[in-house]
Amino acid sequence: MPIGSELPALMRYGLLSHSEERSDSVHPYTYACPLRWSDADVYGHVNNAEYLRYMEEARTRMFQEVLPDDEEGRRQSAFVVGRTVMDYRAPLHYRLEPVDVRVWVAKAGAATFDLAYEIRDADRLYVEATTTIVAYNLDAGRPRRLSDLERAFLARYTKP
Repeated sequence: MPIGSELPALMRYGLLSHSEERSDSVHPYTYACPLRWSDADVYGHVNNAEYLRYMEEARTRMFQEVLPDDEEGRRQSAFVVGRTVMDYRAPLHYRLEPVDVRVWVAKAGAATFDLAYEIRDADRLYVEATTTIVAYNLDAGRPRRLSDLERAFLARYTKP
């Protein structure tokens, strides 16, 4: 069953409000990520490893609303990164202004999904990347299936 096909049922049963309903276009999550002086290398541009941190910060903030509040729930409904691919497009020099990290769902399955990222500002694209995220039960030490609530959340950021 493709992601999003259960949205009408979730709305019918009150699990999803009309404000969370999917539209016909992708709505990437955008995080204005501040740059830190320590992010820059000797050449004055952001070190390549820092982009992984920027992506993690954006992803963590994006998923705050769907993660359980309690520690036990978080352990049983965790997400782990299975793979990351990054293409560097232009150097990002340290500056006081934040850079936008845009995140959307590129593909989803039963227990994994791919997030696509752009790290950019209005004038320039610095990085394009994808991560494969695995739904994981830390207590059981194995992957788990995505819940209906998680699938509905992902659908908000998925291309139709």
